[in-house]
Amino acid sequence: MANFNNRAGIALIIGCGIAGPATALFLKKAGIDSVLYEAEEQADDYAGLFLNVARNGLQVLNELGLDEAIRQNGIPLQMMKMVNGKGRLLGTVGQSSGEPQGYTIKRGILQKILREEALRQGISIEYGKKLKDIEKNEEHRVSVSFEDGTKASGNYLIGCDGINSRVRKLILPNAPAPAYTGLLSFGGFLRGDLIPHEKGTQTMVFGKRAFFGHIRNAEETYWFGNMNYPGNPIRRELLMIPQAEWRKIVNDLYADDIAPLPDIVGSTAGEIGIYPIYDMPPVHHWHDRSVVLVGDAIHATSPNAGQGASLALEDAKVLAKCMRDLQDAEQAFSRYHQLRRERVERIVQYSRRIGQRKHATNPIQVFFRDLMLPMFLKSANKNSLTWMYDYKIDWNEKILLG
Repeated sequence: MANFNNRAGIALIIGCGIAGPATALFLKKAGIDSVLYEAEEQADDYAGLFLNVARNGLQVLNELGLDEAIRQNGIPLQMMKMVNGKGRLLGTVGQSSGEPQGYTIKRGILQKILREEALRQGISIEYGKKLKDIEKNEEHRVSVSFEDGTKASGNYLIGCDGINSRVRKLILPNAPAPAYTGLLSFGGFLRGDLIPHEKGTQTMVFGKRAFFGHIRNAEETYWFGNMNYPGNPIRRELLMIPQAEWRKIVNDLYADDIAPLPDIVGSTAGEIGIYPIYDMPPVHHWHDRSVVLVGDAIHATSPNAGQGASLALEDAKVLAKCMRDLQDAEQAFSRYHQLRRERVERIVQYSRRIGQRKHATNPIQVFFRDLMLPMFLKSANKNSLTWMYDYKIDWNEKILLG
């Protein structure tokens, strides 16, 4: 069989968020060309709110020479402080000095860093390309059509198009749908120095009605909250509710909570972003012939563990290694699945469990949470989570068939 590197053609990558350009960059490093296709009409440097790039994600970005850009543009996360609704400290994770546990960065900035590096390396990005159909999917060849009437073909197709992946729906029509966690995430940015600045510390508060987190740099406070919300909401429906109504809901949620929660939400002038939190049940197949899925498209996780971006970056690196070292798509994609599945499923479940702890509102639940959480946090400080945060992928290690 012909090796990937010696075959004519390119990888078609659907999606230019985080997973897409990261995959293109690692494929380039492996000697494989690609083109990125993005459904939106243009790049959005203000997409979404913010996210954490944990130590394991920084390790991946270091391979691309982009870790310093994260440090320059992100807020160092050295310690997380957990507080109950009465202001009592339940415990901390990390230390106020030393190497940061990761960086909190605006999603749009991370996407911009990856996208601009892809362009700098000569990787093409085509906008306004909403995938319509996969017209041909056979060994070494795939053809697709887009909603604008154009078509493209290459040797393989990589779906990096998020939790509502069109690629996944086309190649795995019987795969389980994303599962709603019962929570909405919302948040925003507060400019100025109204809020006390605890450098490198993200404060998490189990409020009386809803969970709240905040961290700040010299210029802005980044904040988010989680609230129970019934049904199976989709973001498009939530956006139809006026901002004024969301502001009233969020202000009411934290009106009786400890400072500075009411001040943060009440003083936020910009838009409050609203997102339903879904994750993916385990999917038993990640590819079909010359098509494979990466990141949230196949294993979306809730944001509670701060691992979504880092897992997508890991996927990109492992997939590129498999395509570099193995002989054909079936071998490479199967091995990639084998190497990634156990880890990502474990993190998806871990993140969902963390989210369930945020639901505690009745007195008995609150009592046991406040009793058990300090012990859990002490355990976390004794390196019980090194399996997640200190995971390393050696680019120079050759991938062998499993």
